[in-house]
Amino acid sequence: MPAAEALPREVTAGNADPGAKHLHLQLPTPPKQQQQPAEAECRWYEEEIDDDLKLCYALNSVLHREASKYQEIALLDTKHFGKALIIDGKMQSTEMDEFIYHESLIHPPLLFHPNPKTVFIMGGGEGSAVREVLRHKTVQRVVMCDIDQEVVDFCRTYLTVTSSASSDARVELEKSREKFDVIVGDLSDPVEGGPCYQLYTKSFYEHIVKPKLNDHGIFVTQAGPAGVLTHKEVFSSIYNTLRHVFKYVKAYTAHVPSFADTWGWVMASDHPFDLNAQQINERIKHRIVGELLYLSGESLISSTTLNKSVHQSLLNETHVYTEDDARFIYGHGRACCA
Repeated sequence: MPAAEALPREVTAGNADPGAKHLHLQLPTPPKQQQQPAEAECRWYEEEIDDDLKLCYALNSVLHREASKYQEIALLDTKHFGKALIIDGKMQSTEMDEFIYHESLIHPPLLFHPNPKTVFIMGGGEGSAVREVLRHKTVQRVVMCDIDQEVVDFCRTYLTVTSSASSDARVELEKSREKFDVIVGDLSDPVEGGPCYQLYTKSFYEHIVKPKLNDHGIFVTQAGPAGVLTHKEVFSSIYNTLRHVFKYVKAYTAHVPSFADTWGWVMASDHPFDLNAQQINERIKHRIVGELLYLSGESLISSTTLNKSVHQSLLNETHVYTEDDARFIYGHGRACCA
């Protein structure tokens, strides 16, 4: 998929990116004497983090699973985190702690923007990103883009937050060639074997994203694991790549329990991010409907202070993400129920 066609190619309420074909949620066949369905035997979901490391989640059941043209999708009922959306063997979100990820993704760019009225979301099919955008009183239009309609339909059917968010009159499920105040990259991690990684490249940011931003526009993207041991997978590279395109780039992190790691986001703009905690709290008070569960002015400012190891890596990173020189997250499609 050419990067130059990625942003406008299809607009719909959607989340996950095209990718994998190798996730197999294989459920063991019960002994013949047992009459219960196979799903009842599935007690654990395993996700490979590295060659010698797995995360295991105890399950109540497998609620649904299907394969789209691009990827495999599953909805699991986990004992600890509640419902969990899995795409291509990677945990996307859980109902227990998705607010951490989505508040961190959406509110920082909208709060730093002086008056955000239009927002473009790449991905977002789960509906939680749109939900958070629509809490901002200044927002008049939201456009979502995803190339996998089956993921969109899946989330609308099985995740109630999606249907309620995408029914809002401000969400337009159509192609758009206009410019936006904020562009959000709510994309799956870049994985080898799928076209998603092209949406993290310098050419995409430079020739597609930046030209679609209004004056004072802000781009934000999720940027993968940002822990002491994991930040060099893609986080530092995404940060450095954006530094080659925008004048001001701000990285920040938060711990997401269901991911079992610190997660990273990166904001970018040609205008400085110069609000303090008190000013952010004032904007939260006057702009946002309802109370945030995770983010405050103080926590947002503190989230931009990275530990020494990660901070030094970002400063010293030289890799620029390109189609020919990409970095990938481990474990593409490598997960199972056992």
